[in-house]
Amino acid sequence: MTCRGRASSLPSPSIHTLELFDACYLACLVLLDGTCRRFDVTHGRRTDDFAPSHPLYERVADDVYLQEVGEKIVTDKPVSTVCVYDATVYLASDGLVYTISGDGDVAEVDGAPTGIKRLEVLDGARWGVSDDALYRYVSGDIDVERVYDGAVVDLCLHNGAVYAATADDVFRYDDGDLVNVKPATGWLSSDSTVVMADGTQVLADPVELAPIERIASYCGTLYVLRPGGIALLDGAVFQTEPVDWGMMPSRKHRDMLSLGSRLCIATGAGVAELRGAALTMLDGDTRLPYEDTICLAAGFDRDLWIGTTAGAIRQVDGEFHFFGADHWLPSGRVNDIAVDGHAVYIATDGGIGVIRYEPYTLRKKAAFFERDLAARGHQRLGFVHQLYWDGENKQWLREISDNDGGHTAHYLAAMCFKYAATGDESARREAVDAAAAMIWLQRITGSDGFFARSIWANNVDQGKLATQGSGGLPAKWYETDDGLWTWKGDTSSDEVNGHFYAMALFHDLVAQGNEKQLAAGHLERIARHIVENGWVLRDMDGQPTRWGRWDPDYLLTPYGFESRGLNGMEAQAYMWTAAALSGDPMFRQGLAQLLEWRYHTYTVREAHVSARERRDLGRRTGVSGDAPAAHVLRRSGIAFDLPAGGARHWEVLRMQKVPFFNFMYGGLTGNDCEAAAAVKHLREWSLDTVSHSYRNSHRADLAAEPGYTPYAGGTRAISPRAN
Repeated sequence: MTCRGRASSLPSPSIHTLELFDACYLACLVLLDGTCRRFDVTHGRRTDDFAPSHPLYERVADDVYLQEVGEKIVTDKPVSTVCVYDATVYLASDGLVYTISGDGDVAEVDGAPTGIKRLEVLDGARWGVSDDALYRYVSGDIDVERVYDGAVVDLCLHNGAVYAATADDVFRYDDGDLVNVKPATGWLSSDSTVVMADGTQVLADPVELAPIERIASYCGTLYVLRPGGIALLDGAVFQTEPVDWGMMPSRKHRDMLSLGSRLCIATGAGVAELRGAALTMLDGDTRLPYEDTICLAAGFDRDLWIGTTAGAIRQVDGEFHFFGADHWLPSGRVNDIAVDGHAVYIATDGGIGVIRYEPYTLRKKAAFFERDLAARGHQRLGFVHQLYWDGENKQWLREISDNDGGHTAHYLAAMCFKYAATGDESARREAVDAAAAMIWLQRITGSDGFFARSIWANNVDQGKLATQGSGGLPAKWYETDDGLWTWKGDTSSDEVNGHFYAMALFHDLVAQGNEKQLAAGHLERIARHIVENGWVLRDMDGQPTRWGRWDPDYLLTPYGFESRGLNGMEAQAYMWTAAALSGDPMFRQGLAQLLEWRYHTYTVREAHVSARERRDLGRRTGVSGDAPAAHVLRRSGIAFDLPAGGARHWEVLRMQKVPFFNFMYGGLTGNDCEAAAAVKHLREWSLDTVSHSYRNSHRADLAAEPGYTPYAGGTRAISPRAN
């Protein structure tokens, strides 16, 4: 077997978790215990002056939790089994045994027995099973004893001794040998005593255990799994019907594990659980993510690990955590699982997936992403960029993209929240730098108010310019007069939202002295451009940009009609903010025009549930959507009909458990915002910021959770851990 490489999840070419980064610091500011400090906002007020006086949400302490850290060790052949013994990871592939070093290298164990298909650690020893022998490793890797000649199907520890099963018999390991535990009379069935007509009693013929699939020690008794179901050995009696309630869901049995009060059986239709004499099911109806199960392993915290044909599942505290291929595992089919301390090793057809659990807080997690952005090269000229792989030159390059302003807005907002929550001067410096980059996007166009999506340094930046713009139209690139820079036009409403959201936060929470005037002037120019150009963003060619429209004609077209609530609220938010920051009556007049057009009635029904709006809601509830617009409305301190629209939108989106929207809704209204669920969501995001492909249509647990109504259709919220 060749190890094709160690694919750690930590190198991160994507910045899709900037929303998480932003929400982590927002959580620290708004909803977490012990991290907030009072701070000044615009017009000399303090947040407490317009914050809810008696909020109905409960603060959530930023307690230590266990964070999953993933790693993939990719191989060119399937890994059939894995175990950990004496701090060494052993695996078998194609019958050969290998070890994994601390740096992820896979090395064959020379001189070891071949044909190994299963590895176990029992009673302080390592065991190997092949098609024709059972081995016990005495010391090291090649000092082994061959304790049985024949095919062993399973091993377990029972009453302090190692037991082994073949397809026909059960044995106990005793001083180097396997001893058959069959009694001299043979195995008797529970009804083996027969009463004759004359009242005499005779014993019926002994019964056979075969065919045995698995064995396990449960509640001091040895249980046997056969095609017909579960049986047990009680002295000399072979009890074939120990289950009084329930039945096996499938005749496809793959594994059996004793775990406390449960005896678990992996089947092709879920996991059967025997408790005493009652058999119940873990399946899609009980939120098991996938039902075609293969193997089982005991975890480190009363948890159960389940291997399936489509990934690994952890059951803990009544929940199921799913770990799929690409993100966590080299392949979907899981053949074996071994747990050692807080590390889990998952053998798949494509190699080993390693999941380690490390103590974290949300503040520590946010700091991790902050370091990661800098270390991986996402930052440049004050902007934050995504990375893409240049296959020809074998290197990661920054993507100068449509959304550089939006990406940078997330980062700027996060630094504003961090500074407000902690007073960290390094966060203020980062915020000032990012704000300067946002202002540069406007200045480089040479237009008073229209701003660029991104900036390219001619003869310096590596990569390529995008050739496609919004809605399938050609990209619009413009070169500066000095020839040093090229910038991208066709700016959208998403980008405007990002500027108003992040720069308003910068003005309120971070800016000092002249910085406040710079931030206010930046937003004032954008708002003035929109009003003076007929409620559109007008590009350098004089035409409205594809998505930068808030005019009533557009909102009555097929493209704009279903977004009129969202776009209408955006336009009102821009006017309120510009009026509050500049005092120019132009913006109050602009707001009056919007009210005359009845945009405020659209806002109440902002959360549309049509097919297109469902897509918009899912895509636009972060910096690019209405939550930032609602924030700038509320931060102005001017009364507005937000509660009705906000409550309606909250109810539609509640089942998605989007942390940013939850926190914003709770912080602005004081209403219950399911803060605990939102914090849990943040904790479940992995540290892997790579953009993976995934699908969830095969899962069995997609129905909406109790207490949530899928108004817009769709399924329940999927944990970010599984994506």
